[in-house]
Amino acid sequence: MQDQPFGSSIPRQLNGSKGAVYRILDANLDRAREGLRIIEDWCRFGLNNSTQTEHLKHLRQTLAQWHAPELRLARDTPGDPGTDLTHAQEAERASITAVLQANLCRVQEALRVLEEYGKLYRGDFAAACKTMRYQVYTLESELMGGHRRQQLRQALTYLVTSPCDRLLPIVEAALQGGIALVQYRDKHTDDCLRLELAQKLKDLCHRYGALFLVNDRVDLALAVEADGVHLGQTDLPIATARQLLGQQRIIGRSTTNPEEMQRAIAAGADYIGVGPVYSTPTKPDKAAAGLDYVRYAAEHATVPWYAIGGINPDNLTEVLQAGAERVAVVRALIEAENPTLIAQYLAAQTSHRQRFQTVPVG
Repeated sequence: MQDQPFGSSIPRQLNGSKGAVYRILDANLDRAREGLRIIEDWCRFGLNNSTQTEHLKHLRQTLAQWHAPELRLARDTPGDPGTDLTHAQEAERASITAVLQANLCRVQEALRVLEEYGKLYRGDFAAACKTMRYQVYTLESELMGGHRRQQLRQALTYLVTSPCDRLLPIVEAALQGGIALVQYRDKHTDDCLRLELAQKLKDLCHRYGALFLVNDRVDLALAVEADGVHLGQTDLPIATARQLLGQQRIIGRSTTNPEEMQRAIAAGADYIGVGPVYSTPTKPDKAAAGLDYVRYAAEHATVPWYAIGGINPDNLTEVLQAGAERVAVVRALIEAENPTLIAQYLAAQTSHRQRFQTVPVG
């Protein structure tokens, strides 16, 4: 950016297109700077990420330098018909992810407006806003993907749904008990109903601060803005799913043996399922991989992994003793008389296991 003043000064009351353009630039400079500050504070205090914090601060201060007095003088807040406009979605946010996403979009939109109307003002200003907009797109990929993956690493208990009449209240009860990740799995319902239910489940999960994934269906995950997908061995290649979903979203892969595990990790899976540990009617065609595979994963897996398949409160201890830190369940919660209580037990046991694993000796 050149260190020079913005044109000539202008009177406080403006008429015509010049005044309108100046007011547009002033309003969108405010929007962009405010949004950047909200994101910057999360990077600073929530993520302790000095690199992203410094980058955001630089972007914000650059915009402040462009915010010339002549643009501020054009401001007419009392006469602005948009000050009282609002939307129901702006009244509350379901999660940190929602706060970040809303403000990233706010900044991107503001920068696009600045770029276009800035062409009527100063060419170098418009070009700078275009460059900054692409930097924010990159930041969005890093930040949203990083935030989801941070949540994934911290998520120790995982519910995979199966069709039932009371699915929404059961999932909510499990979330109240501490379930941190939910996968919507339904192979047979028609797409319209699946879309409706997936949207409700996503909203429910985000209300409780949990991640929401869709089984198999990349299109459905995109349609409801899920946090990612879980893919079986015969589903889309991970690379193809990544092209469609982008870097921000999570991709998991089922594995039943060491070879499948290594392939999934090499292909870029964010996490893997390890199992079935025990025989389960959820996967009647799959032989149990057993605790030996759990032990192998504990020693060799380089991404987060979830022991899955026939796990319940009765056998959880031996699964954890075999090396699992994270577990995924289906029937143990879907068929439970008290899903909240079972979810609390799973959360307590896995948390205890992780604390035990990380306590230094000596």
